[in-house]
Amino acid sequence: MLTFGYLSDKLGRKFGMMSATGIVAVFSGLAAASSGAHHSLQGMLNMLSACRFLLGIGIGAEYPCGSVAASEQSEGEGISKNAQHRWFVLSTNSMLDCGFVMSNFAPLVLLWIFGNDHLRAVWRLSLGLGVVPALVVFIWRLKMDEPLHYKLNSMTRSKVPYWLIIKRYWVPLSGISLSWFLYDFIVYPFKLYASTVVDNITHNDDSLIAVLGWNVVISLFYVPGTVIGAFIVDYISGLLAQAVIGFIMSGLYTHLTNHIAAFTVVYGIFLSLGELGPGNCVALFAAKTGPTAVRGQFYGLAAAIGKVGAFVGTWAFPPMIEAFGGPTTARGNTGPFWVASGLAVLNAIVVFSTVKPLDHDGMLKEDAAFRQYLEQNGYDTSQMGILSDSDTESVESAAAVIREEVLDEKE
Repeated sequence: MLTFGYLSDKLGRKFGMMSATGIVAVFSGLAAASSGAHHSLQGMLNMLSACRFLLGIGIGAEYPCGSVAASEQSEGEGISKNAQHRWFVLSTNSMLDCGFVMSNFAPLVLLWIFGNDHLRAVWRLSLGLGVVPALVVFIWRLKMDEPLHYKLNSMTRSKVPYWLIIKRYWVPLSGISLSWFLYDFIVYPFKLYASTVVDNITHNDDSLIAVLGWNVVISLFYVPGTVIGAFIVDYISGLLAQAVIGFIMSGLYTHLTNHIAAFTVVYGIFLSLGELGPGNCVALFAAKTGPTAVRGQFYGLAAAIGKVGAFVGTWAFPPMIEAFGGPTTARGNTGPFWVASGLAVLNAIVVFSTVKPLDHDGMLKEDAAFRQYLEQNGYDTSQMGILSDSDTESVESAAAVIREEVLDEKE
């Protein structure tokens, strides 16, 4: 995320996306073909671990490359102003949540086909199928061009004034990074609670079909939240919605667990509202708050700090449960819901106090204000951009309109 955030800004969005997709395709295939010397089990596991690590680089690269390009395209021609944030969310977080569903559904289908006696085929094909969407996207991206935002405002040919950028953006960057940290701190550990739901529904059935099948169901809870959230995000953020349900679950946990169907529904709503609010919004804030010149680095840093939150949360929740009384007690199970709900409230406070509301065409306006800021501080902005002759007239005219809007707002 950090490395490709920089490469996305200096070498282009297309370079970053093509590299990311290529890495995913290659190492998905190699992971599926993992084998050790002399058919050694340990050697196979070592190769699988190495390929998964390298595959993760490609997946992490998609954050500051693909998501940033999607945000810039959301302000392109033909996009309704009142749907700019919607299309960004639908093409990023909504697709991510659909991917969670497919990652459980694909091995389930393969298990139906091959059965428990041919699990080697199941796990190898589960990994190998990752090559297919990567190759499709790779071919599609060959025809892509750089977003006009990038063509106009990149700093590929000029020195990046990092100190000026830090002075202007350190508050919103810190707020967005902390928000992403808190969101991932909550959402990743809470996937562990899916096992509680599944165990109660299946009466501790540990068959692979039962586990994968119910994980598909649990993953499906994310989808309505992110899709509904996409259609309201241009108007409201919904950051506090998850906290409300979390407090309800905390207070009624004992009653809900006596009626597992009710618990499952409320738990699903809790997960869904997490995507409707912070799940959709943290990436949106990261992608649309900073200037185009360093948008990849801005986004990559915030996303990377978010993943640190996921790591910390995953390690912190088990001892937290023990501190509340252990997993066999009501307090031990409700404690994390109280903590998560409180952190969701804190998340909303952080965002509201550090990040200004996002406008439609806000990136164009911010780029115009950023250029003006640089010029006032003695920076030569004439080297910014990589416009071709065919781009210059249309982009400059659009930029002129935005600059006038910015000046009018200031007046």
